[in-house]
Amino acid sequence: MNPRFEVPSEAFSAIQNVDIDRIASMEESQLRALLPCLVRMSLCAPLDVSSAWVDGRKQVLRVLSGLEVVNSIVALLSVDFNALEQDARKELQLRTKLGESENLSTAHIQHGLALEFERSDPARRLRILISELLFVSSQIRDPTDFVHRPCELFESEVYMEEVSDVLCIAQAELPILLKMPKIAEALLRMKFGPLLLCRLIANVPDSFYQVCKSLIVSGEKQDEETTGGRRRTEVLRMLSRMNPSQALTIRALAVEQCRLPGLAVHLSLDHKLGGTEQERLSDVIGFVSGLLLGSNSQVRNWFSQFIRSGQKHKYSLSSSPLHALRKHLLLQLKVIAPPGDGHNDLSERQVVQASALIRLYCALKGIAGMKFTEEETRQLLHLLTSHPCPTPAGIRFISLGLCMLLACPLLISQEEERIVIKWINWLVGEGPRFERESGVSSSFSEMLLLIAIHFHANQVQAILDLVCSTLGMKIHIRPNSLARISLMFMQEIFTEQVVTAHAVTVPVTPALSGSVAGFLPVHCLYHLLKNRSFAKNKVPVKDWIYKQICNTTAPLHPLLPPLLEVFVNSVVVPTQVGARQFRNSPLTEREILSVFKSSSVSLVRTSVSEAVMEVDGADRTSGLTAQLLMLYYVLLYEDCLLNNMKHLVLNNEQPHSYSSKLMPQIPIKYLLHQCQKQQHNFTGLYPALLRLLATHYPHLCLVEEWLGEEMEEEESGGRQGVMVMERCKVSCTPEKLKSSLQEVTHNPSQAILLLEALNHRQPHHLMEYADVVVTSLCGLLQDDIPRKVKEMVVQLWRRLNTIMPRKLRVNTVNALTITKPVAPYTEEDITLDPLIVLRCDTRVFRCPPVLDIVLKILLAYMAASRAYLSAYLQRTPNISRRNTETTTNPLPSDQEREELKGALVATQESAAIQILLEICLPFTSEKTTESKLSVIREVQCQVCSLLHQMFIADPYLAKLVHFHGYSSELLPVAVAGIPSMHICLDFIPELLSQPQQDKQIFAIELVSHLCLQYALPKSLSVARLTVNVMSTLLAVLPEEKLSQFFLPTLPALIRICQAFPPMYEDVTSLLIQIGRMVSSQMAANDMSTTHTETSFSHDYLSLKENAKLQIAQKNRDRELRSAVAKTFHDIVQLAVVNKKVF
Repeated sequence: MNPRFEVPSEAFSAIQNVDIDRIASMEESQLRALLPCLVRMSLCAPLDVSSAWVDGRKQVLRVLSGLEVVNSIVALLSVDFNALEQDARKELQLRTKLGESENLSTAHIQHGLALEFERSDPARRLRILISELLFVSSQIRDPTDFVHRPCELFESEVYMEEVSDVLCIAQAELPILLKMPKIAEALLRMKFGPLLLCRLIANVPDSFYQVCKSLIVSGEKQDEETTGGRRRTEVLRMLSRMNPSQALTIRALAVEQCRLPGLAVHLSLDHKLGGTEQERLSDVIGFVSGLLLGSNSQVRNWFSQFIRSGQKHKYSLSSSPLHALRKHLLLQLKVIAPPGDGHNDLSERQVVQASALIRLYCALKGIAGMKFTEEETRQLLHLLTSHPCPTPAGIRFISLGLCMLLACPLLISQEEERIVIKWINWLVGEGPRFERESGVSSSFSEMLLLIAIHFHANQVQAILDLVCSTLGMKIHIRPNSLARISLMFMQEIFTEQVVTAHAVTVPVTPALSGSVAGFLPVHCLYHLLKNRSFAKNKVPVKDWIYKQICNTTAPLHPLLPPLLEVFVNSVVVPTQVGARQFRNSPLTEREILSVFKSSSVSLVRTSVSEAVMEVDGADRTSGLTAQLLMLYYVLLYEDCLLNNMKHLVLNNEQPHSYSSKLMPQIPIKYLLHQCQKQQHNFTGLYPALLRLLATHYPHLCLVEEWLGEEMEEEESGGRQGVMVMERCKVSCTPEKLKSSLQEVTHNPSQAILLLEALNHRQPHHLMEYADVVVTSLCGLLQDDIPRKVKEMVVQLWRRLNTIMPRKLRVNTVNALTITKPVAPYTEEDITLDPLIVLRCDTRVFRCPPVLDIVLKILLAYMAASRAYLSAYLQRTPNISRRNTETTTNPLPSDQEREELKGALVATQESAAIQILLEICLPFTSEKTTESKLSVIREVQCQVCSLLHQMFIADPYLAKLVHFHGYSSELLPVAVAGIPSMHICLDFIPELLSQPQQDKQIFAIELVSHLCLQYALPKSLSVARLTVNVMSTLLAVLPEEKLSQFFLPTLPALIRICQAFPPMYEDVTSLLIQIGRMVSSQMAANDMSTTHTETSFSHDYLSLKENAKLQIAQKNRDRELRSAVAKTFHDIVQLAVVNKKVF
């Protein structure tokens, strides 16, 4: 196409902005395309009547007055466009009806359409052009169906300008008939249609975006595959040259619609964002990278298809947009790559651009499937093996370069292999310098080490994941393509022994946290530990692990918990190397305690604290993260040791185990609470830590305690208590608190003030008062101590329990024990026998605040006892049962040991429950108390609440306790106070079937109270069964046992009838039977006595003894008969004299 017909960008900008001054200064050749618009602008009546626009029109008229061609355009405006439009619409209707395949309006012209156009007047010219445009437009059924439409009028350069003028005037005067999108599609199929479209849009600049969007939306997915696509690309490129400011808008529109990818590439290459070539090339890299690496998968697949199909085209590569793109990228490679053929230095300015270019080429290769040419391969390898400066950007460049070598292994040929090996060896030596001078904790050294580790472990997939995560893209790499690089790493650069020896020399990452990105030494150590490389090659790794733990901060790095897991596993489970076994060394107790000595809740003993100061590398300011990790290590070590103990004992191995004195010196509960409060910082650690503690130390994870502590923490208002204490100006020391508690009987105000101040302190500030609080508990048992003082001391004890529960519980048990042992009880003693807790001063059982503490301690030690026994079974496994026939005392099986453990636990807990139930019995002095707000009532509520928890946790325990039985006086208290007593209804039939009479009596009494408390259908069934059992026993019991059985059980019948009135009939029938039987027995005994008195007997002593027995039986029978009458009377009173008549 002749470039003189194109519209200059300056002319379009002037007409778009209506810049009259610029229009006036233009030459005739630049104004020629804009004349139709200028003529209409100057001749048509304007809407703007301001003086400025009047002056502007005059200036436009002066410009047009010197141009002769303007006269022909003015003549076009004198045509009757209304009539012209009506004729055109009639022609359209006729063509629609007849379905013509050619334009009949112009088909009869003999000398050609172009000659006819030249000879015609303005009106005729308009008719011819409109007719041709409408005809071509009517033939377009599908915009993507591109067929060239020959038309002599639009194929002659001689008439180009006249045709352009007529087209512009016609569209301006008939915009509804000649819509811009339809005209654009029609002109697209004509020879000089693109030029005419550009000139038309220049005269209607407001339609620029509309036409561009229409052309793009109607375009093809892949423009290089069809003639129509290439023609659209050509037109849109011409439009973007005419209006360069909208070039990027057109490009964005093409990407949004996923159409015409070649157009997007051409626009990126044609137009500059700045004035330099470097800026233009950078824009191309950013644009193409955004398409391939963006989050829109549809755009990524669309452009990848363009790359793949572009490599298959058979037409000239010189016109291909893909060829132009590759040419520009290759030019960028040459510009950025350092001169020369060796490993030359890369300037700092070019490192960032080189990194972006590497990612782009990886995306083109891995995502779009582009095949590199020899020149591209050579230039890429030259760039990758250059030496950047030691900056963060330089480290990033090297990491990307390593990943590109793995992602594109074909870059390395046999000739270039030595160059790559030399470059990697340079990286190994320069790694520390880069990390030191750049100030970045994660260097490429860790990545090199990690790649070598994966190659030695044959973990190719891990390498591929590493490459993809570093490059930030998901690409497909065939594992077998890495064979050559794998040999390079394992044989030429990193042997396994070199890897392990080098790994422990890498400095730990200072202040390691989850916010530290990149590949760190911890990644390398993790994979080496996972592969057991340190144990195989006898390389000690313990010190490195310890130093890294000490150099951690929040938020927790996600790889630290897995690192400790594989380390503990390598310490406990040996690594088999041939016939020998190796394992890593565990952390020492001094190293462990050195982490906790700086804790705000330090339980480390003084002698130990002085010893840990000598530990090499001990961090005196170890934070919460290091302490939590060390706690996790100790718990994990104990768990792993117990789980593998059987295997270790079978192999006659005795692994290292920590002493029992270690755990009490670690503030476990405090650390767990801090971890719970900051779960966002310890996401990967808290669940695992809680699981281990709940398994091995359940007494530190009691749910009720946690809920109570949280509620108390909310009520206390957090740190506001410190302000309260400062406001009160109360100074307190342990000595002052001790003396005030000793004088509390006659001066409680001083103790209350001090306790109030202390209860508003943070718990870790109260540790020095623990001994005073514990020793004062015995003094609080006196009756004359104010209740408020007791509750405040107990509250202080609870706050101390949140940070030092183990030590506090042991000291409390020793302080309250009534009989002091020779040596104070230890935690192990109480764990083995939790009933020690209840061997305390009897006054404790009538002091509810202190009793609450004792009950919590009892619950904790029973949980600890269960965990201790389970751990003991794991710690001493039953190895073998061979030759059991010849052994007098064979070892019990695992199942038998579990059963024995369960029996022991059940015995301990049932004994504790029996003791607690006895506590609920009133003393002699308390039996006269009628008030319901008494101490005994409060004690009963506390005990019943604890028993409810125990019964819910283990329903079998309720059955065991009730089969043992307890005092009948406690049945009303237990049934009313323990909500879970309804479970007894399940086993009462079994209890009734017991042969012991006392158990049967206890069962009947229990049923009566349960019926009153739970009037349920199930209770009614059990009550019927009970009455039936009593009827059966009436018939089978001997005479002397009737009164023993029925005297205590007859009151139960009253309660059953009170709960279930339908039972009246059965109960009265039973009472009548009992009365008749007793009356019969009494009559029979009277006759027997008369007969004995009248008979003669020589054995006087035997008669006297027999008489006594008969008199006693008579008394029992009279008592039973009276009881039956009284029971019947009570039942009648209950049924008749009642507010609610059933």
